[in-house]
Amino acid sequence: MSERRKFIKKSILGSAIFLPSVANAFKNSPKEILIGEKPLILSTWNHGLPANAAAISKYKETGSILDAMETGVMDTELDLSNLSVGLQGLPDREGITTLDASIMTGDGSCGSVAFVRQVKHPISLARVVMEKTPHVMIVGEGARQLAIAEGFPIEKEELSPNAKAAYEKWKINSKYKPIINIENHDTIGMIGIDSNGNLAGSCTTSGLAYKMHGRVGDSPIIGAGLYVDNEVGAATATGLGESIIKICGSFLIVELMRQGRTPQEACEEAVKRLISKNDNINDLQAGFLAINKDGEFGAYAVHPGFNFAKGTLSSNIMIDSKSHF
Repeated sequence: MSERRKFIKKSILGSAIFLPSVANAFKNSPKEILIGEKPLILSTWNHGLPANAAAISKYKETGSILDAMETGVMDTELDLSNLSVGLQGLPDREGITTLDASIMTGDGSCGSVAFVRQVKHPISLARVVMEKTPHVMIVGEGARQLAIAEGFPIEKEELSPNAKAAYEKWKINSKYKPIINIENHDTIGMIGIDSNGNLAGSCTTSGLAYKMHGRVGDSPIIGAGLYVDNEVGAATATGLGESIIKICGSFLIVELMRQGRTPQEACEEAVKRLISKNDNINDLQAGFLAINKDGEFGAYAVHPGFNFAKGTLSSNIMIDSKSHF
């Protein structure tokens, strides 16, 4: 019997010489492995498809994964049909649209803006914070002043037709209850890895609909809505920001991967942690995406319904995430 086992093992390892993916799976068994091509781009929700397309096109043009992360979500910031990203997004309870965004690269460079008004592309302003200032986060009027100084157009402050109609309807009862995952849309978080293994990510949103004026969610908070480390991987989050901030969700996932978890395992553990810290879990949705330095990826959510776009140089597809419930 022992000789037979030796023969079978030698046969498997011999086959693995010709099939590297089999060798990798054998080496890492019994963990589930999802390996993507490099470059690989992941982004949250249905609007991730056009965002990925824009990102991939930019990557082909410049070869920069950072450029791709900025350009990809800029597409969503301009999508007039989207009510959760960009100036066309749903306003706070005062009827004012404010925006949050962050951007980060694998060497630790990062920048973010929060509670920004009248700036069409907060993701680009976040990149300015990262590349042209000694700071990580600039908020409110200070961020708007930075935008003016850098030559960003300052847009007229008015609600988009769709947002105005929704806001007027909400005002009838003015009930303050967090509304998330509207029409399968929410914050767009995007993470990517280039052909050399360099990572970057971006995240942009108009935030929680009808929030208190001044509220800031997880999207512009480095380590909550986004975290990137070239030594390990990258993660981004979507959903109710308060629940994600409580567990430093994206940083948690990267640190779990540093300890040896696969991206899928790390996302699942983050969701479990989030559930343990929130009592109103039936009314709460949150989801995570992750990539490690080897191009393996994972996704997981609290409830069904979360999906994400997976883009490479040859394909761009939607994938339904698994969920805890």
